[in-house]
Amino acid sequence: MAISTFDTLLQKIETRNARAGVIGLGYVGLPLAMAVARSGFAVTGFDIDPSKMVALDARRSYIDAVSNEALAAEIEARRFQATTDFAGLAECDVIIICVPTPLTKHRDPDLSFVEATSRSIAGHLRPGQLVVLESTTYPGTTDDIVKVILEGTGLKSGSDFFVGFSPEREDPGNQHYHTATIPKVVAGDGPEALSLMKAFYGAAVSTVVPVSSNATAEAVKLTENIFRSVNIALVNELKTVYAAMGIDVWEVIDAAKTKPFGYMPFYPGPGLGGHCIPIDPFYLTWKSREYELPTRFIELAGEINSAMPRYVVGKLAEALDIRAGKALSRSKVLVIGLAYKKNVADIRESPSLRLIEIIEERGGRADYHDPFVAEIPPTREYQALKGRRSAALTPEAVSGYDAVLIATDHDSVDYAALAKSATLIIDTRNVFNRLGLSADHVIKA
Repeated sequence: MAISTFDTLLQKIETRNARAGVIGLGYVGLPLAMAVARSGFAVTGFDIDPSKMVALDARRSYIDAVSNEALAAEIEARRFQATTDFAGLAECDVIIICVPTPLTKHRDPDLSFVEATSRSIAGHLRPGQLVVLESTTYPGTTDDIVKVILEGTGLKSGSDFFVGFSPEREDPGNQHYHTATIPKVVAGDGPEALSLMKAFYGAAVSTVVPVSSNATAEAVKLTENIFRSVNIALVNELKTVYAAMGIDVWEVIDAAKTKPFGYMPFYPGPGLGGHCIPIDPFYLTWKSREYELPTRFIELAGEINSAMPRYVVGKLAEALDIRAGKALSRSKVLVIGLAYKKNVADIRESPSLRLIEIIEERGGRADYHDPFVAEIPPTREYQALKGRRSAALTPEAVSGYDAVLIATDHDSVDYAALAKSATLIIDTRNVFNRLGLSADHVIKA
């Protein structure tokens, strides 16, 4: 009896003789490639950015979650190699797509990267391959777009090749969890595809969570991010309401979280950043229109969170007027933290970029300091800010600003020195109160 493509591929995976290809060597793809390589598979990383190849060839990681030493170890063990030549996909038994899924300027899903990557795979598709999408997207993408493009070759999913979805769960800067220890949700187009998904990911991560369909797995990722978006929007709205009442929202949250059941703390901030929370919920709101169903709760959360940078600048302008008798349009402001979260260099969708833009739209001048971001790289939405460099944080430099705005509370910043040097501080992270540095010139926003 002839051995099926499924049996052959399963045996390759179980014996670690399968070669994995990871397309997109960014915040998701490179850590995943390292985890898969460490588990014993040979891995080829693919990316269209030649600068990444230069870094990887030099054993230099550009992702915080992957150390130079860990990268060098996998390269020297010949378990990892990287290339811009997608012809190497033909040699891969498992192909994992980790490309961006942004929004258009009209906040509709932009699946151009997924579609282009799927067409590249189709050009090298052969029987006996498993193709996996990890990029966050709306339910139906894997089956309706990736699978359809691949089947355009004449090969059939479930018999010639196999398709699955496993949502990425990377959390930049998290010291407690990494790719191999975060439970992995997996799904496949049919039972054999699911079996392959469980075997492959089960070899690389500690816990695999199988679900019934690719659409279900896609919905899992959206649900996780919508949960955070909605709860952060709630505390952001409470912040504005309680501030009007003279109540400190951070004190309220700290007291509320002492309840041992029925409550989970979320904290307000200057807006949302990162790829997931500001973007992913809108993938579901877009898809829901197909079913003529409203997503008012999700969209309202998006509106509240999107309004936070303007609210914060409003508090800044008010404080400058009342405390310094100076208009924002005549003021110099130092924004502390360009990254969207503390202790990382990730500026994707960072509210700090929007804060700088709004301050300058209102006539002020804004500089930034970030120990992790020496220079603002090119971004899709903030091209005018490209090339600006992190300002010094010396007492002399700080005293030259009319206000300091804390947007990201990196641990390496000397907040005690900042409190002594700055004439006015707008704190959106409650960091000064947490460190026992509260003072009359520190205003929460």
